[in-house]
Amino acid sequence: MSTRRRLALGAIALVGIEALLVHQGRTYGSTPTERRDPFPGDDLVTAPDVVTTHAITIDAPPASVWPWLIQMGWGRAGWYTARWVDLLLFPANGPSADRILTEWQGLAEGDHVPDGPPETDCGFVVAQLQKGRALVLRSDSHLPKHWREQEWARLDWSWAFVLRPLDGATRTRFLFRSRWTTRPWWLTLGAHLLVVPADLVMSRSMLRGVRARAEALHKRQAGRVSD
Repeated sequence: MSTRRRLALGAIALVGIEALLVHQGRTYGSTPTERRDPFPGDDLVTAPDVVTTHAITIDAPPASVWPWLIQMGWGRAGWYTARWVDLLLFPANGPSADRILTEWQGLAEGDHVPDGPPETDCGFVVAQLQKGRALVLRSDSHLPKHWREQEWARLDWSWAFVLRPLDGATRTRFLFRSRWTTRPWWLTLGAHLLVVPADLVMSRSMLRGVRARAEALHKRQAGRVSD
């Protein structure tokens, strides 16, 4: 086989791998129906460049999942990703909490949820909060601070977390959706090629982290009731 042919086949393989990673980064865990369903907050970013929808089933009621969601954030409970994911993708993040932190349970619409050290001014605003059902965050700050100050690039990002009761509310379907638009074109291209595949790693870990914590909390609560 000639060198040119090997290079061509290698390039085709890389394109195929990238396409698979992008697809999984957009859809991991969710069904086609869930990806078509309207979510709270969909109207915030009306013409997104990227939409991702992820989901997992949790063997615990929504009441055991909700407290973990409203305490998320940098310097709060974290994002429930595995420690190796934090060190790989978000080295400034500390370990995620494995208990309910009462000081962060009073989240309300309009509150700021940090997503980086204070000097970065990076974080979300709580756009919508439906207690026990949905939490919608929005950000235009998830870019390097200098880029924002110089107006080199722009980002508008909504992140919706939804809890759907299953089996008489004894179990929960936990879903979250990102919608974002970016400018200029090179940032949009980079988001497609790099951020979406990286989101597969982060989202998969976060889904599993929330599930493990919610199921453990439910077992503890059920144990107290049976006692």
